[in-house]
Amino acid sequence: MKRLLLVVGTRPNYIKVTQFKKVADKQFPNQFDIKIVHTGQHFDKSMADVFFQQLDIWPDFFLNIKPASANSQVGEIMMTLEKIIESFQPDLVVVPGDVNSTLAAALTTYKMGIKLGHLESGLRSFDRSMPEEINRILVDEITDYYFVTEQSGIDNLIKEGKSKDQIHFVGNTMIDTLFAFEKDIINQNLLSKYNLEKRQYILMTIHRPATVDNKEGLEALLSLIKSLPSNRKVIFPMHPRTLKNIKTNGLEKAFGNIDNLIIAAPMDYFSFQNLIHNSAMVLTDSGGIQEETTYKQIPCLTLRPNTERPSTIEIGSNTLLNFDQDNILQVVEKVISGHYKQGEIPQLWDGKATERVLKVILEANLN
Repeated sequence: MKRLLLVVGTRPNYIKVTQFKKVADKQFPNQFDIKIVHTGQHFDKSMADVFFQQLDIWPDFFLNIKPASANSQVGEIMMTLEKIIESFQPDLVVVPGDVNSTLAAALTTYKMGIKLGHLESGLRSFDRSMPEEINRILVDEITDYYFVTEQSGIDNLIKEGKSKDQIHFVGNTMIDTLFAFEKDIINQNLLSKYNLEKRQYILMTIHRPATVDNKEGLEALLSLIKSLPSNRKVIFPMHPRTLKNIKTNGLEKAFGNIDNLIIAAPMDYFSFQNLIHNSAMVLTDSGGIQEETTYKQIPCLTLRPNTERPSTIEIGSNTLLNFDQDNILQVVEKVISGHYKQGEIPQLWDGKATERVLKVILEANLN
């Protein structure tokens, strides 16, 4: 029996590991002992129970890392995780994504001489001003098993000199979660709750500091929302930090005076995915939402200068745009008028990526 330790620290990354225990029990009985560590890098006690309950999977270990600087968090995770690894003695540690918890767990694993697997290996934005990009590069430098979601990941890893034998094109484990809970997501009653009509509203999620942590960025966001078609409701689940910054910069009344804008609190997984499922389009600066909308074939306008997920643009329903209001509004009009691209679902985004990952691990020599 192979002992597998999954380490996550944020809600988006937790979504990437929800099917491991279930698939192992069903497809590979008595072959794996799987434990999940949640570092607590991003943790909201008011949301935690409903989040874990919806996804029907609870962490085996919770590190309860306190909010702090990136260096402090990485250091504390490494020291605490070391004790868990010493106790559990995993054959392989698997980390998803590109957050500080990912880097901390990868470094700890490497220093302890244990094999490391990286979900979403090889993704690159080629923008080293992004902390996530540095995390991705560093983790891939010490990874033993590269689990890749799209062709660009393979291409980037080979260019960086990684061995083809270590690279495994498995698909996207985050899509496995969407696949597994599709009925639960569709059955949510968000349209009624917010008085929305299917395919007639715009979903917005903007959280990056460059936009929401300064008055200039918030004023640009305000101008964009005011310029969106007035006959389309805009629903914006807003991070508390964003709301706080709006108030601090004296813009609360200006946002509140936009008649077609609905500012909502952060949502549970099923509710937010239901809003994506029924929307006309999504305006975002998120990473994972680019993939979720591509799988759902919902038009997505990503308001960033770059993306580490090019398949969502080349194959899927995503369009990359700088935060340029005129350009954004032109693409919004294309969506509304029915002239936006169709988009396809990328290869192996079929709900079976977790199974492929476990098969690779099962056949691997981890000694």
